[in-house]
Formats: sequence, C-alpha cells, structure tokens
Amino acid sequence: MDRNQITGLLLLMGMLLGYQFFFAPKDEPKQAQKAQVAQTTVHKTVAPTTVDTVALKAAAGDFATAATGVAQDVVLENKDIKVTFSTQGGKVKQVLLKHYKTYKDFAAHKETPLTIYDEAFDKLSFELATTKGNVDINKLFFTTQSKGGVVAEGQKQSVTFTLALANGQSIEQTYTLAGEGYLVDQNTQIKGLDGLLKSQTAKINWVEEVRPTEKDLNENRKATVNYLIAEGEEFDQLTENPTSANDATLEKPLNWLTFKKKYFLSGFIAKNTPISKAQIWATPNPEDSVNIKTLRANMEISLADMKAGKGQYQWYFGPNDYNKIKEIAPAFGRNVKLSYDIFLPITRYVFVPLFNILETVFSNYGLLIIALVLVIKFALLPLTYKSYVSMAKMRILQPELNAIKEKVGDDAAKLQQAQMKLYGEVGVSPLSGCVPVLATMPILMAVFMLFPNLINLRQEAFLWANDLSTYDSVLDLPFSIPFYGNHVSLFTLLMTLSSIAYGYYNNQNTPDQVGQPIDMKKMAYITPVIFMFVMNSLPAGMSFYYFVSNLVTILQQIGIRKFVDEDKIKQVLEENRKKIAAGGGKKSRFSEYLQKQMKAAEEMQKQQNEEKKKKK
Repeated sequence: MDRNQITGLLLLMGMLLGYQFFFAPKDEPKQAQKAQVAQTTVHKTVAPTTVDTVALKAAAGDFATAATGVAQDVVLENKDIKVTFSTQGGKVKQVLLKHYKTYKDFAAHKETPLTIYDEAFDKLSFELATTKGNVDINKLFFTTQSKGGVVAEGQKQSVTFTLALANGQSIEQTYTLAGEGYLVDQNTQIKGLDGLLKSQTAKINWVEEVRPTEKDLNENRKATVNYLIAEGEEFDQLTENPTSANDATLEKPLNWLTFKKKYFLSGFIAKNTPISKAQIWATPNPEDSVNIKTLRANMEISLADMKAGKGQYQWYFGPNDYNKIKEIAPAFGRNVKLSYDIFLPITRYVFVPLFNILETVFSNYGLLIIALVLVIKFALLPLTYKSYVSMAKMRILQPELNAIKEKVGDDAAKLQQAQMKLYGEVGVSPLSGCVPVLATMPILMAVFMLFPNLINLRQEAFLWANDLSTYDSVLDLPFSIPFYGNHVSLFTLLMTLSSIAYGYYNNQNTPDQVGQPIDMKKMAYITPVIFMFVMNSLPAGMSFYYFVSNLVTILQQIGIRKFVDEDKIKQVLEENRKKIAAGGGKKSRFSEYLQKQMKAAEEMQKQQNEEKKKKK
C-alpha cells in the first residue's frame, strides 16, 4: 500500500467503521425475545370483551346508526398484490405481496405471500370533527354491492363502500386497483354533511408496528418515515436511528408520506390538494423481537376536496424498488437510499442503468456481480494504468530518494524540500498516482451504500450464500466476538484474503516511502483485517463484489506490468531532467506550487529567526 493510495483507503475505512459503530446488527436479548413471544401467545388466548353498543352509538354522535354492524371482507387482487377491504370503515384491511415472502418462509421453502399491511400491526383512523366531537369513520360500518375479484392485466376494477345517513347524507369510499402494480387509488366523497362537520380538515392517524421480514433485524435500523414537502419538492426523512426515538412537526404541505422499511414501502400520496400538515414519529423497540419499531404519522387533509368530489389519494404497498417507484409521484424514488447525495449521480446514472441491462442478460446474480465488476474495472482501466506508471516512476527515483535521506538525515523540512526539488528536476508530481486512486473512491463508496439497499439481491442465491442481500454464514459460533458477530462469513474471508494478497503484490512493486512516520506497507495487511470485522454482517453480495474486484485488480496490475517498459520511463525522466535544467522543460504545476510554498515557508522561518536574534 503506497502513499498515493493510503488517503483513499483511510476514507473508506472511516466510513465502514462509522457504519459498524452506528448501524451494525445487535444481538437481541434472548430472554426479551422469549418474554415477547410468551406475551404474544397469551394475548391470542384472551377472550373477546362484550361490545357496549350504547357507548359505541354515543361516541359516534350523529353517525350512531352506523356504529354497530357485522364486518364483511371484499377482496380485490391483481398479479402482484391481494388487497382485502372491510365494510367496517370502508377501508383497507390487509395487503399481501404475491411475489415476496419473509426470510423465515423463504428459508422454510414456504410459498406464503408477504404481508405488508394488516390490521394486526397497522392501525389507521380517519377522523372528522363534528359539532358533537371527533368521530373515527374507520370504526363505522359501511355497505357495499361490490363483489371484488381478480383484475385482468390492462384493466381496472373498483369497490365502493357507502355510509348512508338520513336526508341523502353520505360518505362514499371507492378503491380502484389496476391489473398490475402496487398502487391502490382511493376516492373519498362526502355529501350533505355541511351542518354536521365543523373543521376544514380531516385527520388520518396511522401507526405501524414494524415486523421483521429479513434474516436479521435490519428494519430496526432502516425503518423510518419519509416525506416530500410540496414547496420545492424537498425530500426529507426522520433519522434512521436504531436506538432513540425521533419525531418532527411538519407545518408545510406535503405531497406524500411513507413508512419506509429496509426493502418495502407503505405510502400515502395526495393527488389534488397536498397534505396540510403532519406530525411524525419513529420509535425503536430494541427489546422487542416482534414489533421492532413503531412508525406513526398524524396527517391533516382537505375536507373541501372530499365535499367537492376531489378527495383523490393513492396508497402504495410494495417493494422499495427504484425501478418500480421512481415514476409513481414526484421524487418518490428517493425512498430508495441509493447513495450519499454527493455520490447519487453515480448510482442513479451508472449503477442502476447498468444493473438493469445486466439483469436482461444474467438470471444468476452472482454472475451478474462478476459482470458488473468487469465492466466497471475496464472502464477505470486508464486510471489504473496511470497509477501504475506513477508508481513505476517512484521506483526509478527510489535510489536518489534514499541518497537524499542519508544526506539530510532526520530533518523532515529539509528532507521534504530536497524531495520536491528532485521531483521538480524530473517533472514528476508525487500526487499523479494518488489522483487516479481517489477518482475510483466514489465507485467504492457508491457500492458500499447501494448493495445494502438493493432489493434486487434479496433472496437471490449464489454458491453457498442463499441470500446475497444479507450475510452468508458457513459457521455459527457459540459465542459473539465484539465488532465481528457470532458467525463466519466466507465471502468476507475471501475478500479479506484477496485484499491481503493484493496488498502483498502491490508492496513488491511499491518503493519504500522515505521519511514517512509510519510504514505504509503494513497498512496493506492491517486495513483488510479491519474491513473483515466491519463486513462480516453486511450483505454477501457486497463482499463478493469486493472479492472479485480485488482479483480483477491484481490481474490488471500483472497485465499492465508486462506492457510498461520501465527502462523507457527512466529514459524519459532523464530527458525531462536535462530539458528542465536547460530551461526548456516544463515542471508540473504541483511541483511549482510546492516550491513556491516552501520558499515562502523558508522566508517566514528566516524572519522568525531574525526576530528572535533581535530580542536577545
């Protein structure tokens, strides 16, 4: 590991360590899990309480005639989702995703659809402010003539629920599902209730107890509330904090609001008038293995739209897949955290389109990752070549640098000045090899952010890894190693060994760094070990990417070495030395800049020495 590469690697190492410290999986307390399971089991056996119809009618006020009844289900489904509606509230009761399943069902080879929304863990109220108090419409009983059914591709089908009062007063909820996709359209119309309602807004209060769907409890860290401020289409979210609660009061109108989990998304989208304002919360439940996080949103929406027949909204229940959600609403694709904002163009305009192309060629995602590495590596080959040539120049200058070291001794300032003088004499910039390496760093960081959020790898198997979106475990340990975990990831071990092998090969071709306070070559062996601890619980697909990348880099270095004539480079350096000495050559801008800075430093040092002499 030479000096030209150490800066970039330290940046990546710092990012990885930060991820490990703040977001690494934590082992759930087993006793807490057992207690929660026991509590859940007891809850299921509790006998239902007697319904107090008098109290229900009193609470419903002017809607007392709809306070009691028998709930009936209506099912509407397409090729992607199955939506169950209930006449109680005229609302969505349950949503199943047909092409997805939880990790437990996947491991057990069950074909059970994934439940993304259910009354068991999603509580939704729809409140209207009346002259006699607030009434939750979702507790009232509607009627329907709709039978539901399966929607054919290219078609749409609706179900309508009606809550009828006297004198033509009514509330009507209509839901429409297309023949494919994950959107449910909702149209809410209020007729003749002007004398009963006193507020200009209605309230939707939504609480979701997030259930785990993945191999580890990533939802605890990834689950949060996202939203888009209508003015300027400004995207924002609650911090993905795994340990403490977060909340916010949003006074500006919103286009949409979503409950984002690691790979799945439930969202409410306002079609006409934006959501007036909202309060949102995200509360982690670290001791609970069933409800790992609580997401909550209290929203206010336009009552005038519903009275005018313009109460049009959409619900999205589906995968948090960039290709599937990017066109649903303005900036809706931001729900997928493709990368840090600074690297977002790389993932959005390079990795995502490249992934889409490769998916049409490869059905196996392990082979797809290999192809992805090859495309990226060969695209960056000119930078790799330039970095290697820079190291070759430094190797050629090594004897002269060693001679300078012996002559100057341990005076760091004089040593640096002498080195820069040599670089200037031959027209070499010591950073010429660093810049190409740093240019590749955004690619490494983009991969680091993209792979943990890429649903494409979810439950895709390759070799011994049955799910590339999470860690591969070839050995479960009976104990937990701090910062490492209680399992052994083979892909992480292979990545570590390949990194050490690359470091060893690189060290053989890298000159010793004269005057460095630490031996940079040792970092080639220390850094991969640190990465091994960080990467052990991260997606196997990412470790495999870095493993293949290391192998390709070594092969590229070997190939480049055969084509680079160091004797010719040495001859060019000597010619540069002669031209520059004769005044006909051109120094590198970096060398000229450093020489100016060193001269300025020398002048300042002389002035300080003179001032000290005067004081004496």
